Order: sequence, then structure tokens, then C-alpha cells
Amino acid sequence: MSRDCTVETCAVETSDGVNLQARIFSPKEGIKENLVIVLVHPYSVLGGCQGLLRGIASGLASKGYRAVTFDMRGVGRSTGRASLTGFREIKDVVAVCKWVYHNLSSDRILLVGSSAGLSAYEGVNFDVRVQGFCRKEAGSNVNGAPISGSAVDEVEQVIGYVSLGYPFGMISSILFGRHHKAILQSPKPKLFVMGTRDGFTSVNQLKNKLTSAAGRVETHLIEGVSHFQMEGPAYDAQMVDLILEFITSLL
Repeated sequence: MSRDCTVETCAVETSDGVNLQARIFSPKEGIKENLVIVLVHPYSVLGGCQGLLRGIASGLASKGYRAVTFDMRGVGRSTGRASLTGFREIKDVVAVCKWVYHNLSSDRILLVGSSAGLSAYEGVNFDVRVQGFCRKEAGSNVNGAPISGSAVDEVEQVIGYVSLGYPFGMISSILFGRHHKAILQSPKPKLFVMGTRDGFTSVNQLKNKLTSAAGRVETHLIEGVSHFQMEGPAYDAQMVDLILEFITSLL
């Protein structure tokens, strides 16, 4: 974790009474903009947790921006139970964004959804004693991007959306296809980041889906990189740079 940021923990209550555990990553010296980046972790049913995003969150904080991560319902110390399709978790994202607005005095929020799963860390031996990380489970692969995308228009203060590996492929669409409509119809600016060897979504599938998207839409393809390579810790710094570049275009 970067030495250029501080980390605080807090609790957020959702509209249906679920208590979520969250972390606020703040710059040690000077906040650049009154904008907060809310990062949404991979699909909890398959092992996602906020610890997987702490590299990006601390990187953003070291660059002068406040970033918030949180465990969705049923993960870590958050109460409640995870849902199969991720629709209950939309309430979690909305609750955190509203908490940010009221408690961090920020009326501008950027939502970032990660579709990575724990398979991104193949070969790394995670121990449950390491704070902030969830236990490694075989076969985990999705899906914070669709959940956060469905929350974009539910919060007035959200000014844009960044997807890190959105699953538009056929198999992922079985569970998450109903989320596609929400983000594609949103008029808010959107950035989709994907490796050209994603494995879950082809470049053509991404382009075809985005032809029907409303508002400003940008894509950034990382040549020769797979889904889990891109969303592994080795690419955290590049993800931070892309998010910051997108923020600059919004302000």
C-alpha cells in the first residue's frame, strides 16, 4: 500500500438494513478535486472482496484523489446475503455513493467497476490472516462492472463510469445480461477498459454492444492482455493512470 495515503474504516447502511464495511483512502497531502472514486469489487458469490481493489485505491489516493472501497453484502464483515444475479448489490453501491455525498461532502462521484475475480491472482498464496483480502477460490471470475453499471443512473452525483473488463460475452450474459441495458442506456460518460485477449468478451462483442450505447463512450484496449492479466496487481498502476485520464476529461 502506498505511503502517500491514509486509510479509514467506516460502516454504511443500505436502504434494506444491510451494514456494509467500507474503507476510505485519502491523500496525505492536499485533495486535488472534490471528487470521490467509488470502486466496486468483483462478484461476491464467486469470491470478490474490497481487498482486491486496494492497490488501485491507494494509487488514486497517492495521486490526490479520495477513493472508497467496500465489501458488498455477505462479504467479509458486511451483513446480509449475496444474490445470484447481483441485483440486491445495486442497493449496496447506491448506499455507498449516497454515504459519500453526505459524509465526504462530495457532489461528484466516479463509479469504477471491476470484473476481475480471484483467478487473477493465480499462483499467489493468499492466507485468510492477511487483512483486506478474501480467500482464494478456484474458478472465480466476475462481476463488479455490471453491478456498478446498473447503479450509475440511480445516483445523481455520479458523473461517470469506468469498467475494468465488462463481461459482454455470451456465457456471462446468462447471469448479467439484464444489467447491460442499464449502463448502455445511461447518458453519462463511460469508459470501457479491456484486454484484447479477454477470454470472456471478444473485441468484436465489445464494439457491437457499444454501438447502441447512449452518451459519450470511450474504449481502451490493452493489446495481447487477458482478462485476468489486466486485472491482476501488475496492472494496477496502468488502471490508475487510465482512471485519472478519464477524470481529467470530465472536469
